[in-house]
Amino acid sequence: MKVGIIGCGSIAKLRHAPEYKANPYVSEIVFYDRNPERAKELANLFGGSVANTVEELLADSTIDIISDCSSNEYHHIFSTNALLSGKHVLCEKPISLTIEHAKEMIEAQKESGKKLMVDHNQRFTRAHQKAKEILESEELGKVLTFRTTFGHSGPEHWGVNKTNSTWFFKKDRSVLGVAGDLGIHKVDLLYYLLGDEIEQVSAFQGALDKVDEHGEPIEVCDNVVCSLKTKRGRLGTASFSWTYYGEEDNSTVIYCEKGIMKIYHSDDYQIEVITKDGERVNYQLENIQTNENQTNSGVIDEFIESIRLDQLPLVSGDDALSSLKVILGIIEAAETNTVVTI
Repeated sequence: MKVGIIGCGSIAKLRHAPEYKANPYVSEIVFYDRNPERAKELANLFGGSVANTVEELLADSTIDIISDCSSNEYHHIFSTNALLSGKHVLCEKPISLTIEHAKEMIEAQKESGKKLMVDHNQRFTRAHQKAKEILESEELGKVLTFRTTFGHSGPEHWGVNKTNSTWFFKKDRSVLGVAGDLGIHKVDLLYYLLGDEIEQVSAFQGALDKVDEHGEPIEVCDNVVCSLKTKRGRLGTASFSWTYYGEEDNSTVIYCEKGIMKIYHSDDYQIEVITKDGERVNYQLENIQTNENQTNSGVIDEFIESIRLDQLPLVSGDDALSSLKVILGIIEAAETNTVVTI
């Protein structure tokens, strides 16, 4: 299969391109970026070629797959057009910035008959998959409460240009700030682990520390703290941050009738189970991907398999839309100081 990648920033360079390159069913990668030098750099790095325009990329009938690694405001444009051009699409999260645009993408997928998967990659880690298995077995009984967090030192350290001019800090391009960058991962993870949808949210948000290239506070939130209630009555908290300086935190704790499960809470064990009788069971699996530790996410391999075997992708457009609705609810709750029902 031949792949086209739209957007040649860090996510394309560190995750999409190397994972496509390593997949035995991928024959070639074609790169496009509005900055031609970035596209040329990745083409040289991964032995691919360059498209001069998005239109040229989508008009190439030999390209089977598009990875949409563009910034948030373009997802609904590029992914929708790619689907309607007869390409399978792997879109970076969030699926879009509005519910309407997400629905347009889902309709385009249905009309085209092609695959659409959204890169909510936390479902793919061995620890999260094992955690889901433990929860579904009910060896810890029913889930009662939970808390989760995702934070690092900020996208200006991760993004391709490594400056405070990053698009993540721009209201018209990022829109959702840290909630759309990191928070949406944890919302999707909770849905995956619990098999339960978030129904009500309350939240606080702020631009507490980040400044733009002019030294002014950024236009979007760099921290969000929220309370969540699921349809089945589980209660939990979540925090998302671009100001966890010194160490990344990507942990989740699930409190059940018969004990506690801690995920990515320890450097030594990816899952720790502590029963209410005091018994401890520790699992050594793989370390989670971090900005400093880039390993194969499994996302590309899963997407290729879904196409090759004509199976439903692990993360559908509808799944991604559900997570987007929660994030939009969290932002609304923070802005209006109210409890929002999703």
